Amino acid sequence: METQKKEELQNLALRVREHIVRMSTDGGCFIGASLSCADLFVYLYTQFLDIAPDRLEDPNRDYLLLSKGHDVPALYGTLAELGWIEKDRLKNHLKSSDSIYWHPNRKIPGIEFHSGSLGHLPSVAIGLAMDIKMKGGNNKVVVVTGDGELNEGTCWEAALVAQAYKLDNLIWVVDRNHFQANIRTEELIPLEPLQDKFKAFGFAVKRINGHDFDALEQAFAQFPIETGKPNVIIADTVRGKGLPSIQERADRWFCNFSHDEVDALLKELHGEAQADLTSETLTVR
Repeated sequence: METQKKEELQNLALRVREHIVRMSTDGGCFIGASLSCADLFVYLYTQFLDIAPDRLEDPNRDYLLLSKGHDVPALYGTLAELGWIEKDRLKNHLKSSDSIYWHPNRKIPGIEFHSGSLGHLPSVAIGLAMDIKMKGGNNKVVVVTGDGELNEGTCWEAALVAQAYKLDNLIWVVDRNHFQANIRTEELIPLEPLQDKFKAFGFAVKRINGHDFDALEQAFAQFPIETGKPNVIIADTVRGKGLPSIQERADRWFCNFSHDEVDALLKELHGEAQADLTSETLTVR
């Protein structure tokens, strides 16, 4: 990837992370996992998906479904930066006057399907991919899941169906940040060897650094990875990426920071002094 293009994407991802941090107050959000997938959304919407704000109902558009709906601040932030929704609207996060809530809502432009209950949207993505195949279309369908979400049996039932119908227009992206809620995935129900598991279910698999735009470009350059097989991209990421004070901390799952703490986190995001999150106003769920 050209240096200038990569810098543009990195700056865009930084602005998306700023939005995520700002949404972590006045009720809070799932900040850690949202920070882990910001780069994925930035890459997918700017470099891979064929969709635009003026084509939201175009039957030939590509689709992105966010199955791990609690990470919607990253999606909101991306859509705001790309002009799909007004940036000022993000200030309405959790307000009864708007639909910008803890999980995706189709009242927000660009949200294709409600989610929140984990494990369900791979099946929805399969339905879309099958419909596109039956109609002879070329649309791409991307579904983003968490790694802990793979403990849901519906994910593996969906994987069986995707393979059975050779849905090579389906791309399953796993945000592999190695945490599930407030525990490491490998301490709860180990997922590894994750690549081998997807291969055993008939998927073509690539595993990459989910924060590296060069790696993302290389992974998505060949589509489908193998003709006649559904695709999975396992993106290794860091929960809390960009904020050393909360990075890879199990107790920084859902956070409701004070306004002063948000200001400190925004400075930390830009490489200034690490935030001191010791005030009594910090709420962690």
